[in-house]
Amino acid sequence: RACLESLAFAYRESLESIEKVTGEKIKTLHIVGGGSQNKLLNQMAADATGRTVVTGPIEGTAIGNLLIQAYGLGRLKSHQEIRQVVRTSFPIETFQPQSNPSWEEAWKRFQTLRKKQGTHP
Repeated sequence: RACLESLAFAYRESLESIEKVTGEKIKTLHIVGGGSQNKLLNQMAADATGRTVVTGPIEGTAIGNLLIQAYGLGRLKSHQEIRQVVRTSFPIETFQPQSNPSWEEAWKRFQTLRKKQGTHP
């Protein structure tokens, strides 16, 4: 459980860093590849980040490569079309954050530990 919580908080840390740099709020976290099969991790990620998590496809790297090649050849015309192909061709699961105050307490402990380790961004 500690490993999964650590990953979920690493997602949150990354999202918050990106938001700080871009000035834009990220509403949805997309997880692809092998980790997308772990339902507990996906729900923890939603809870820890307070964002919707969308998972799949499992073979994200190979599928992404194929779709970019199709785009390069002109068979797919836009990023929206690429997203539509993924949505209609592969199983996608959505996880909604569940409100639980213990996540905020754990997040504060995680940040304290990261600062002590000198690995806090």
